[in-house]
Amino acid sequence: MSAEAAVGGGAWRDAVHTAKVLVESLWFPAVFFVGFLMCYLLPFHNPTPRDVPLAVPEPAVQVVQRGLQGSVPGWFSVRGVPARPQALVGAVRTREVVAAYWPDSARPTLFVAGANGAEIGLVTQQVFTKAAAAQGRALTVVDVAPTAPKDGMGTSLFYLGLAMTIPAYVTVMMMLRAASFSRARKVITYVVVGALASVIAFYVALAMDCIPNRPLAILFIFMLSQAVALTGYGLVPFVRQLFPGVAVTIFVLLAIPSSGGAIPIYMVPRFFHWLHPVLPIGNLIDALRSHFYFDDHRLTRPVVVLASWIVAGIVLITSGWLLERRRIAASEAETGARVTAAELECTVEDPFLEMPEPAALHAHMHRIGSSDPQLYGRVETSGSRRLPGVRILVTAENGDRLVTTRTDDQGEYRITGLPEGTLYVVAGGEKLLPAIARTVVRPGILTHQDFLIEPDAPDPTQAADQT
Repeated sequence: MSAEAAVGGGAWRDAVHTAKVLVESLWFPAVFFVGFLMCYLLPFHNPTPRDVPLAVPEPAVQVVQRGLQGSVPGWFSVRGVPARPQALVGAVRTREVVAAYWPDSARPTLFVAGANGAEIGLVTQQVFTKAAAAQGRALTVVDVAPTAPKDGMGTSLFYLGLAMTIPAYVTVMMMLRAASFSRARKVITYVVVGALASVIAFYVALAMDCIPNRPLAILFIFMLSQAVALTGYGLVPFVRQLFPGVAVTIFVLLAIPSSGGAIPIYMVPRFFHWLHPVLPIGNLIDALRSHFYFDDHRLTRPVVVLASWIVAGIVLITSGWLLERRRIAASEAETGARVTAAELECTVEDPFLEMPEPAALHAHMHRIGSSDPQLYGRVETSGSRRLPGVRILVTAENGDRLVTTRTDDQGEYRITGLPEGTLYVVAGGEKLLPAIARTVVRPGILTHQDFLIEPDAPDPTQAADQT
C-alpha cells in the first residue's frame, strides 16, 4: 500500500471516528430538543377543547348540540340523560361526563367538577355563560367535586406523580452503578425505596392540604413508582446504552403531556389523548382523582394499567436474566474460562452525570488530540510473537467492568476515557493462559501495560524452529 493511500485511509478513519463521537455525545440532547418541541410546545402552545363529554337533558340534546356546533364546533360531545338535575349531577359524579348543563329558562345551571382540572371547567363555563346571556339569564355554576382546599388549580396530583416518576428513573440509573448488587438486591432496593417514597409523598401532600386524607392512595402512588422502576430496569439489557433516551421518552416526554394533569386531556392533540389510558403517570392521576373525589368510580381501569406495567417490568427483568445466562454460557464456551454475571452486565451511565466513556481506539487514533489513549500495550509470547485478537478487559478496583476490546493485527491495544486511579487489566482468550495486571492511570500520562502470555498448547512456530 502506498503512503498516500495509507494517509487517505487514516483520514477517512479519523472522519468516521469523529462522526461516531459526535453522534454518541449529542444523541441525548437531540432527543430532548426534538422531544420538547414535539411533546411540549406542540400540545401546550394552544390548548383547545376537543370532544369534551357534556351531559344535557335528553329533550334538549339536539338544540344544545346545534348551538355548540355553531359557536364552538368540535369542542363538545353532547350526551342525553333523564331530564332531572340529579341525573346531570350523577353523570358528572360518576365521571361519565366532564360537565353537565341544565338549560332551565329561569335558572340555567352548569355542573362541573373542579377535580377534573380548573382549566377545563373555566373553558366550559365561558361557553355556557355566553349561552345563558343570550337568553337574558345569568349562569349558575355548581362544583359537584371540588378539590382539596389548597389545590385550587387541580394540578397537585400531577406534581405528586411527577415527584414519583423522575426519582424512580434516577434510582434505576444510580443502582446500575452498584455492580456488587445482584439483580434481586436491586429489585428489592426499588421496592423499598418506592414504598418509603410513597408514604413520604402522601403525607407531605396531606400536610400541604392539597389532597384528602385517604391513605389507600399510598398503594396507587407506590404502584406508579414500581411501574417506572421495574419496567425501566427491565429494559436495560435490551436497549443498553440507549436506556436513558428510551426511559426519558416513555416516562417524561410522552407521559407528561398525555397525563391530563398539567393540561386537561381533552385539550391536547389527539395523539396524546390516545396515549393517556396507556402511560403510567396519567393512570395514577386518574386513579387518585377517582379515589379522592369521585367515590372510586372508574377506578378499575387505571389500577389495572399500573399493575400491567409492573407485570411487564417483572417479565422484562426475568427475560433479561435468561438472556444473561445465555450470554455467560456463550462467553464461557468461547474463552474456556468462567465468566461472572458482573463481567457481562451492561453498565449504563446517565448522560447528565456521565464521565468520559471508556473506549478502545484503533492504531491510527493516537494522532487525534481528543482521543489520546490513556492505556497502551501489546500482548506477545515469550518468543516475541505478537498475538492478535487477544481479549482485553479493564475493570475498576471495585470490580466494575469498564471496557472490553481485542488486540489488533500487531498485538496492540489502545484505550481512552478511563477514570483516574487504580485499574485491573486482564488479557486472555481461547487456548491462552489468562494474565492480569494492576496498573495506575493518571490524567495526561500514557500508561503502558504489556503482557507475556503463552498458549495452552505449544507454539507451533517455536516447535518448527526447534526441529
